[in-house]
Amino acid sequence: MSTSPEARAAKRFEIISHLMDPGLDARLFCAKKNELAAHFGVSYRTISRWYKKYQMDGFLGLVPKATAAKNPVTALPADFPDIVQAAIALRKECPTRSVKNIIQILELEDRIAPGAVSRSTLQRHMQKQGFGMRQVLRYQKSSAAARRFQKSYRGALYQGDIKYGPYLPIGPKGKMVQTYLAAWIDDATRFVVGAKFYAHQKTDIIEDTFRMAIMRCGQPEAIYVDNGKQYRSTWLSKACAKLGIRLLHAREYHPEGKGKIERFNRSLESFLAECALQRPETLEELNSFLQIWLDEKYHKDAHAGLQGLSPAAAWQMDTRLIYYPQMDALREAFLHTEERMVDKTGCISFNGKTYEVGMKLIGRKVEVFYDATWQDEVEIHHKDFAPFKARRLEIGENCCISKEDAAAGLTKPDTSRLLMGLKKKAARAKAVPKSYATRFGQLAKEAQGHV
Repeated sequence: MSTSPEARAAKRFEIISHLMDPGLDARLFCAKKNELAAHFGVSYRTISRWYKKYQMDGFLGLVPKATAAKNPVTALPADFPDIVQAAIALRKECPTRSVKNIIQILELEDRIAPGAVSRSTLQRHMQKQGFGMRQVLRYQKSSAAARRFQKSYRGALYQGDIKYGPYLPIGPKGKMVQTYLAAWIDDATRFVVGAKFYAHQKTDIIEDTFRMAIMRCGQPEAIYVDNGKQYRSTWLSKACAKLGIRLLHAREYHPEGKGKIERFNRSLESFLAECALQRPETLEELNSFLQIWLDEKYHKDAHAGLQGLSPAAAWQMDTRLIYYPQMDALREAFLHTEERMVDKTGCISFNGKTYEVGMKLIGRKVEVFYDATWQDEVEIHHKDFAPFKARRLEIGENCCISKEDAAAGLTKPDTSRLLMGLKKKAARAKAVPKSYATRFGQLAKEAQGHV
């Protein structure tokens, strides 16, 4: 195949000739350039430049210009490694100091002869040693450079994150609603221990998937999450403390440490692209496809970070024992607690629902233990009573209390105990004989008649 300038110009003309259709408007013109760039392996900007040159100079504008002969290679000074170290020292003194200024300082200090070292050469060698201007400024901004890490066994660390999912017609009257994916991945094996789509991004989705991960793949020694409000909740801190799990947060504005879950999120883009073609209509259908994609593709594909092993193989080959907590301990760790005042009907209002706790607690404050993912039943605690379950109150056609419930524990006497008691008191008073007191005035009147 000929590589002469004229042949290359002809090839360029063949490419841009597709853009000369007068029926192309501005939008179609840009779309056509993108299509040509993908088909011929040429960048969008290059095609734009060729088209502009053809409009200005015609076919001659497409002919490559002859390149000037390169300058002969100039030998570097014998002490060039020392010069590089001196330049690095100057960069450390002032990270924003340009290479041009560094060379000027070295020349003024008679460290190098004028023109002995080019700017590009010194800059290239400084960058190789990690002291380019952008590199140094990045180190200066961050107190420590992020380093890659990987735990040596499964269950040592779970990383968690929330990712935006597709819109589904699950709102009122089929309204499109944004979905969110809560996921947990094992640091050592890249195995996804828990992942599920939800119609909101409240703390509940973290709780649900975290419990799912523990029940399926065991309790981790620690979890590593970002600083989102879902991961800064009091509930998560208490749950981790009760289970003995260390809760680690990434430094603010430095998510580099969560690279494994971020890499999984990028892999998930291929799944979301397929979902756009499949068009699931419910959360159940979307989560079903997600689990199939995880089990049949992600977990079985070779992973570059695992030296070619798949996440499933890495998980199965790990000989570390998996620890599963007792179900009672797990349930207690995932319970939320709040206080409520029992009203005059023996009920409490909680999360927009009413629960009947009994007449014995009217006017008292009780502690409510509940599971955020299932609130048909809550547990009531009070210091004077043993803990008991309270179910959500179902309002029927007749909202009054039945006669049997109202009369429970009451009796119907035949007589009035008050009146009978008064009667007995009066009878006792009549039985006591009257005692008359002596009236001295009357005795004096009677005595005058006998004097």
